[in-house]
Amino acid sequence: MNKLLIVGTVAFDAIETPFGKTDKILGGAGTYIGLSAAFFNLQSAIVSVVGDDFPQEYLDLLTERNIDISGLEIVKGGKTFFWSGRYHNDLNSRDTLNTQLNVLADFQPKVPENYKNADVVMLGNLHPLVQSGVLDQLESKPKLVVLDTMNFWMDCALPELLDVIKRVDVITINDEEARQLSGEYSLVKAAAKIQEMGPEYVVIKKGEHGALLFHGNNVFFAPALPLEEVFDPTGAGDTFAGGFAGFITQSENVSFENMKNAIIYGSNLASFCVEKFGTERMVSLDKKEVVSRLKQFKSLTQFDIEL
Repeated sequence: MNKLLIVGTVAFDAIETPFGKTDKILGGAGTYIGLSAAFFNLQSAIVSVVGDDFPQEYLDLLTERNIDISGLEIVKGGKTFFWSGRYHNDLNSRDTLNTQLNVLADFQPKVPENYKNADVVMLGNLHPLVQSGVLDQLESKPKLVVLDTMNFWMDCALPELLDVIKRVDVITINDEEARQLSGEYSLVKAAAKIQEMGPEYVVIKKGEHGALLFHGNNVFFAPALPLEEVFDPTGAGDTFAGGFAGFITQSENVSFENMKNAIIYGSNLASFCVEKFGTERMVSLDKKEVVSRLKQFKSLTQFDIEL
């Protein structure tokens, strides 16, 4: 089986939406990416850090899904990264109520020896220096390096972010972040500018409005599945990234045509993530449900047109 190396936070979240609120629950970009990628035929490992307040049941949850946690550092006496946020009524915007970096503040990533030759690397949303630190430890060039980032790093660590962007093949960001990074309002122009920064492929996520894939002059659009209810959008982008990277890892095909499939697989898994709080839906999800919804995506996106 091919190897997928995942870098990202493993964390606690406390979430408030118009539909309810939670106490501390399992969260973090690395967690969502790992749970999503676990639906594919591959080997995966997470590089991250937690404190010794992180419950054994959460570690067991990851290992039960064949996720290697030998690169998940547990700091004795340390506290796990914590984020708290409140979503507005439209669920497209949110306010951060509390961020506690805790053990993440001094995190030095350590890639497990047997993943230094990973086929695909998924750099989840973290400080760009941590992302670069992981790439520096690899012994061979991966078939594909995917980077996810956010406006926070554009605001406070732009030079370091631009350095790591030069080293990746795919970048996934949302439309607002694409505009900020490129200085262009048009997403077509924004994608072209970002490709000049290094990545061959640019994925622009538009939430409930789907995702765009750019490669040179080629553009592909995948809609999001219309859902009756969206309960909690936390982790949807990371779940999308995990599905995207997981499919590419399993299929061993990094062509533009195959990335179209990867976008659909990522969108499909993200559509489940938003149905319950946090990781709850991804934990209860089974493969039959995934395949059934993929068929819905197929009927939504494929049609014959007479010319």
